[in-house]
Amino acid sequence: MKLFRMISILVCIVVVISGAGCTSQITQSTNQTIDGITIPTTTGSPTPAEARQIAAAAYVYGYPLVYMDVLKEHQTAVPAMDPARGVGPVNQILRAYQVPIDKFQYKSAASYVITDASYIGAWLDLTKEPVVLSVPASNGRYYVMMLEDAWTNDLLPVGPRTTGDGPGNFAIVGPGWNGTLPSDMTKIQSSTNAVMLVGRTQLNGPADLPATASFLDNVTLTPLSAWNTNYTPPAGVPVSSNVNPDARASIIVAYVGNMSHEAFYGRMATAMGGNPPNNVDKPVIDQIARIGIVPGTPFNWSSMNATMQDAIAQGAKDGIDQVNAAAASWPGAVVVNGWKVVYGMGAYGTNYTLRAGLTGGYGAGNLPEDALYWWSFANATGVPYSGENNYVLHFASNSTPPVNGFWSVTLYDSEGHVVPNSLNQFAITSHSGNPRYNTDGSLDIYFQNASPGADKEYNWLPAPSGGFMLLLRQYWPQESALNGLWVPPAVQTVGTATTMTNSTTSAA
Repeated sequence: MKLFRMISILVCIVVVISGAGCTSQITQSTNQTIDGITIPTTTGSPTPAEARQIAAAAYVYGYPLVYMDVLKEHQTAVPAMDPARGVGPVNQILRAYQVPIDKFQYKSAASYVITDASYIGAWLDLTKEPVVLSVPASNGRYYVMMLEDAWTNDLLPVGPRTTGDGPGNFAIVGPGWNGTLPSDMTKIQSSTNAVMLVGRTQLNGPADLPATASFLDNVTLTPLSAWNTNYTPPAGVPVSSNVNPDARASIIVAYVGNMSHEAFYGRMATAMGGNPPNNVDKPVIDQIARIGIVPGTPFNWSSMNATMQDAIAQGAKDGIDQVNAAAASWPGAVVVNGWKVVYGMGAYGTNYTLRAGLTGGYGAGNLPEDALYWWSFANATGVPYSGENNYVLHFASNSTPPVNGFWSVTLYDSEGHVVPNSLNQFAITSHSGNPRYNTDGSLDIYFQNASPGADKEYNWLPAPSGGFMLLLRQYWPQESALNGLWVPPAVQTVGTATTMTNSTTSAA
């Protein structure tokens, strides 16, 4: 009897150590964490504590979808194209390159504009049928047509890296469509009916604008049913929304952040109807259904009792805090030599926290294979940039950013706007006439308020008197940049600003 008792105790100890446990000694976890969000594993009607937890996870998970839905509404609530404001009807191309660049350069414009590339943009609605994107031959000019679904995941981009630089017709197809495409079309499948198109095309300086425009003028969108007809987009489109048309991401972030809990979760549930979640999201979808968030079904806030409403409201606040924290820190970002980069942009899988953080803190982004974005807010020692100091970014010979497309370094003020200056120089690029290399093949780029001297102005980005930031872009980066073998060098402080008497060469 004693031997049997001892064996039983030993068996229990072994089971506990192995992780299975004896039920009297092990407490089973009822939660699971998926890339930063935590949800229960229980089923049935949730307790208030579970409802709060689910609501927080739902906010983080659904934030990109709600953001994109609101952004689409604000950017398409017009009967006709309005390039000066950056808005237009669905399934029509906004040709921003036809607007003078100063419309986008200064304080009233969007943040982080690119001055060494020309843009087009469109919102696609695939509910009724596919939309065909047609591109001409680019003749060696680099471009990328980014296609992003309603959850901010990138579809197959169109451009030299993926589809070549010849002409092509690409049918963007929404979920549930099972028709037949013409043989001269390439199918690009979207899991959502809403798709955002943002095209960026190499611009070799202001003199190159006509050639760039000639290429972009021949990029078109055509409903599949109008293929092989002389299709012209409608000049007047009925507007069903009463929102103020606005293209600025900051406005949308504020709008979403101020939504009531009922409005946010209600919009999320409605938007999921036409933009179904991915299969990998099933654990989250099963849990958020427990608090009434079901794809395509109205969110019935008023049917909940006060205890449940309070739990969900608290969960929403928790979710907002998580999104704000992720927008500030970009979980998973790599920081090296004072530069910050996200290698996983545009292809998130179940990394819901990173997806929400980048949506709230940055917006849409290309796949890293198409573009790497390196951000820098401080010098090599971690001191934030200021126009009170002078800085230099030094690339040794043969160590400039490795790309198959082009690279650029742009200076922005602390709010993300380019800095007006008498040179109208906002970026140093690999293809637009600057920079000038040193005799040994190295390169120095200067960031300061006053001119570094006439012989160095080709490589000078005028800084404001206050704070600023830098953004290094690599279009079609080479493998050494993607795998981390190449990283930007640190920016060095080389002195303090001096007052220049020649006002024509000082930053405005």
